[in-house]
Amino acid sequence: MREVEGLAGPPWEAELRGSFDKLVVGSDVLEDNPLGDPARRPVYVYVPPDAKDAAATEQKLPSIYVIQGMTGQLDMWLNRSAFEPTMIERVDQLFSSGGAPPAVVVFVDAWTSYGGSQFINSVATGRYMDYLCDEVVAFIDERYPTVPDRDRRGLTGKSSGGYGAMVVPMLRPDIFGALASHAGDALFEACYQTEFPVTARTLRDSFEGSYDVFWERVRSSDRVDFETIAAPLNTYAMAACYSPDEGRPGKALLPFDIDTGYLFDDVWERWLAWDPVRMAPAHLEALGSMKRIYLDAGRSDEYFLDLGAQAFSKELTKGGIRHTLELFDGAHGGLQYRYPGAIAELASALSA
Repeated sequence: MREVEGLAGPPWEAELRGSFDKLVVGSDVLEDNPLGDPARRPVYVYVPPDAKDAAATEQKLPSIYVIQGMTGQLDMWLNRSAFEPTMIERVDQLFSSGGAPPAVVVFVDAWTSYGGSQFINSVATGRYMDYLCDEVVAFIDERYPTVPDRDRRGLTGKSSGGYGAMVVPMLRPDIFGALASHAGDALFEACYQTEFPVTARTLRDSFEGSYDVFWERVRSSDRVDFETIAAPLNTYAMAACYSPDEGRPGKALLPFDIDTGYLFDDVWERWLAWDPVRMAPAHLEALGSMKRIYLDAGRSDEYFLDLGAQAFSKELTKGGIRHTLELFDGAHGGLQYRYPGAIAELASALSA
């Protein structure tokens, strides 16, 4: 046996035809965030092989930003499922095969120690929308051959990332001019409220009815039983984004009684104000300015995000907003294969 040069090759790793940069950035807006989470963050950037030709003619390319779901962190894009390419390999296959016009693809990390940020600003988690829109975008435009124009910039993601892909362009149409959402959090009474009684029972039966006990055990355990912690984790993370406790930075107000599940209407209304379905009518001008809106979801999504996608689509239709909605056979997981198609849709629209 001898050592040989080069990559091991498939199925372990494929040689990319484009370039892939793993960068580390220091964020100013995430410094001193309420949770003490790192302001030092990874950013991944994929540049397609056609960028070499673009550089020769000083041509600038569109950019597409990819954001992750709840509990996602950037290095997970490098994970491989059996017999499948990684996310980075999928993107490389898309562009190197000519499946989409060339575009720079940027992978952004907005993880928090509660599991996620929903890509919005909150006094309980930090200024993650500002981080994405005002820091990362400017950083990329300074260092890569991207067009510094919202009409050449798109945003896509799944689940919580799909939520961010719907909400951020509504609030910051100056930054993003196209969006694609895979099973994005929407229609909150269907995707969130059903977890409130599950959260109350789980805390009662496994964590002494206390979120303090819950977080202490989760953070000190050497093994996470995600099936047990999923509902209370997601519920608190969402509360930290939608109903932060203004008087206690880093803490959240729950929209229900932790002992009984009884709904607190005033806090729940704060959540509903962040529902993309309910936000859409007030942001039709921003949505109408999008060069492409692509939505999809599995018909058997466990969080009823197929219904959320349909409800958001219905609001777009009522507002006269052009868009595409695709429902497919599938559930909430295993959707990575859907990303390249949406990225191709955005790349085509942003190149036109």
